[in-house]
Amino acid sequence: MISNEFLQSDLFNWGILPILIFLSRLVDVSLGTLRHMFVSKGFRKIVPILGFFEVLLWLVAISQVMKNLNNAACYIAWAGGFSMGTYLGMRIEEKLALGFQVIRIITNRDSSELIKSLGDANLGVTQIDGMGAKGPVKVIFTIVKRKDIPIAVKLINIHNPNAFYSLEDVRGSSQGVFPGDMQSGGFFTPIRKLFPLRKGK
Repeated sequence: MISNEFLQSDLFNWGILPILIFLSRLVDVSLGTLRHMFVSKGFRKIVPILGFFEVLLWLVAISQVMKNLNNAACYIAWAGGFSMGTYLGMRIEEKLALGFQVIRIITNRDSSELIKSLGDANLGVTQIDGMGAKGPVKVIFTIVKRKDIPIAVKLINIHNPNAFYSLEDVRGSSQGVFPGDMQSGGFFTPIRKLFPLRKGK
C-alpha cells in the first residue's frame, strides 16, 4: 500500500506524478493518431477500442492535473506528453505503412520500359493517352501498398527520371494486382485478419 505521506511528498508531486502524466499523455495522443489513421485507411472496427483507451488515459491525466493546479511540473508534463505523443504516433504510422496509394505518372517520353518493369514487379498498371501543356503525354496509374511505394518510385527514377508523378491515399480497393498476398506480410497481419480493409463499392 502507498502511504498518504508518500503521496503528499515532494518526490511524488514534483517527480513521479509529472512522469505519470507525461506517460499517460504520450500513450493517449499516440492512440489518437493511430485512431485517425485507421479511420482514414478503412480499418474501422478497431477504432472504438482505441478510442476507449485513448479517452480513459486522457481522463486519468486531466484529473491529476486538475487536482494539482499549483504544480507547474504537471503542466510541463502534460504539454511534453502531447508533443512527444504526436511525434510517436507519426513514427508508428510510418512504420506500419498501412493502406494503399495511387501513383499517377505523367511523361512525354517512351514509357514501355517503365510499364514493363512495373508489371515485372507485379504492380498493376493502367495507361491512357493525354495532352499536356507541351504536347501528347502518357498517363500511367498504379495502386500499390504503402510499403511498396519505394519499389515503384525506384523504377520511375530508373526508367523515366524526369517524369512527373504524384501520390494519393486510397480509402479502399476492389480486386487489383499487388506484390504477394494483400492480407499477408509484416507483423501487422493479425490485425489485418481481425479487421479487414473495407472494400470500395
